[in-house]
Amino acid sequence: MTFFNSYEGLSFDLAIILVIDLTIAIALLAAMRYLQGWSVKVDSRIELAEKDNFAFGISTAGAVAALGIVLTGAITGEAAESFLIEAIGMSAYGIFGLVLIKFGRYLHDKIALNEIDKNALIIKGNISVALVDAAAAIATAIIIRSVLMWAEDLTVDTFIAIFSAFAVSQLMMVALTRLREIRYAKRNQQASMQQALAQGQTALAIRHAGYMLAMALSFNAASHFIVYVPQAYVSNILGWLAFSVLMLICLSVLLKIVKKLVLAAINLAEEVEQQHNIGVATVELAISVAIAMILTSLMA
Repeated sequence: MTFFNSYEGLSFDLAIILVIDLTIAIALLAAMRYLQGWSVKVDSRIELAEKDNFAFGISTAGAVAALGIVLTGAITGEAAESFLIEAIGMSAYGIFGLVLIKFGRYLHDKIALNEIDKNALIIKGNISVALVDAAAAIATAIIIRSVLMWAEDLTVDTFIAIFSAFAVSQLMMVALTRLREIRYAKRNQQASMQQALAQGQTALAIRHAGYMLAMALSFNAASHFIVYVPQAYVSNILGWLAFSVLMLICLSVLLKIVKKLVLAAINLAEEVEQQHNIGVATVELAISVAIAMILTSLMA
């Protein structure tokens, strides 16, 4: 009887914690939807429901999905010492994740997509730019989640470690974009990949989205090899940097081999970059994500 009563008490406590986590998660997801409109100074309801702006919808969907991914990293499945600590921890990680997502998108806009005005293009209904924006947000969220799962406790050191890995991930996102731009320019008489996206080349956007998601998934593998040491700030950031570069190289080599096998006898550059073949681009995206997931699973 004593055991049964204890089990009942434990179940009740877990139910309360579940309600706390769900309430905070729902509140943050709702805030993200409105934050999308506030950040570009538009009414999200008007853009989504009256103007039927598909691009804004895609961008908002990416932001909401990204926050949901981050929140899964904040929910550890372990009960905190008290309901208050659980609420504080969930809120702190959730809000910090939301801030990092927005900051990551800001950096992506200003550095990675420095040739175009992303927000203005999305408001005008540019689907291609919206797809890249959504993929960048989700990729950032995948990385933040992996770091949340890697770090431990709720201290200043934890947030420093999370931000350090986040900074490395954003550097790698910019490096990936620049690498793709260089390759695109070589194949298209020095044309700009960013300008091609601004002109609405959806196939190009889909393929680039696949590369960003694949890089984020492969970045996740680092959490299985780097030991979290709270105050080892330099070694933590160098470890994430070294491992992410290694994983990006491995991923690039594997993707080149697999795409030549799966999409044999197909000129990918011509189909995607010149003929704007969305079907081929989507297959490329699927291959990129699949290989990254397989690589990450093997590393785990």
